[in-house]
Amino acid sequence: MPELPEVETVRRGLTPAMEGTRIERLELRRGNLRFPFPENFEDDVNGRTIVSLGRRAKYLLIDLDSGKTIISHLGMSGSFRIEEGRQKTTPGEFHHERSKDEKHDHAIFHLEGSEGPRRVIYNDPRRFGFMDIAERTELQNNPFLFGLGPEPTGNELSAAYLAERFAGKAQPLKGALLDQKNIAGLGNIYVCEALWRSHLMPTNAAGTLVTKTGKPKEALNLLVSSIRDVIADAIKAGGSSLRDHIQTDGSLGYFQHSFSVYDREGDPCRTPGCGGTVSRIVQAGRSTFYCPVCQK
Repeated sequence: MPELPEVETVRRGLTPAMEGTRIERLELRRGNLRFPFPENFEDDVNGRTIVSLGRRAKYLLIDLDSGKTIISHLGMSGSFRIEEGRQKTTPGEFHHERSKDEKHDHAIFHLEGSEGPRRVIYNDPRRFGFMDIAERTELQNNPFLFGLGPEPTGNELSAAYLAERFAGKAQPLKGALLDQKNIAGLGNIYVCEALWRSHLMPTNAAGTLVTKTGKPKEALNLLVSSIRDVIADAIKAGGSSLRDHIQTDGSLGYFQHSFSVYDREGDPCRTPGCGGTVSRIVQAGRSTFYCPVCQK
């Protein structure tokens, strides 16, 4: 599944192409993706102006002038393609063309803006993505968004906040970080990277980072800093681009080449002077990559 940096990269790529445009017509080429499209979806969006594009956790949010918001999740293989005249790309730092097999084009936004017509096409070979629509004022109650924790890039995420969530918890640290009620949008890849940067074992109990009086230990302060840094680095690089994920212009981000621990089983640890070797274990059905020498 795409993680927060991938979705943020998509949002930034779509914004100049969609923001301020009018949806002349939403063309749905099938009745469902992972779930059925919302009832009267086309009627709700046709003729509306796109006010802004946002993101919450791993969800793309398209705000309309009607007060409603389209909620989009990319699933495992979903992506957006922008077509304007003969141009089928948007500005991007990386240029690796992907397949534009139209049989996987499931939703097409026919847009009209100040620079003329364009199409934004949602393509999803595996159809694990989905779209929903809700009143903007009720987003916090939407089943997909309800109960999400703070963003890993926002000021709400702090060592003091996590100390409250982790106090007394025997749950493995990795599992606690993947819990979307604790932190929204943080996924397997960047949890592994953040734990490596902060030299913490993913199997440690989350409560070990909290003092008996409920205060965050220094290791928890370092973990929060590492989370912020790894997410910022990934967004800057354009996301991880693992397997099917691509940016809006069909290009791949290069952050995968900068992974220090994820998917590097058997490689030397990159911590200076460590001398350890990256290992892999499975936690809750997901691969965890870590260094058994410098992560304690």
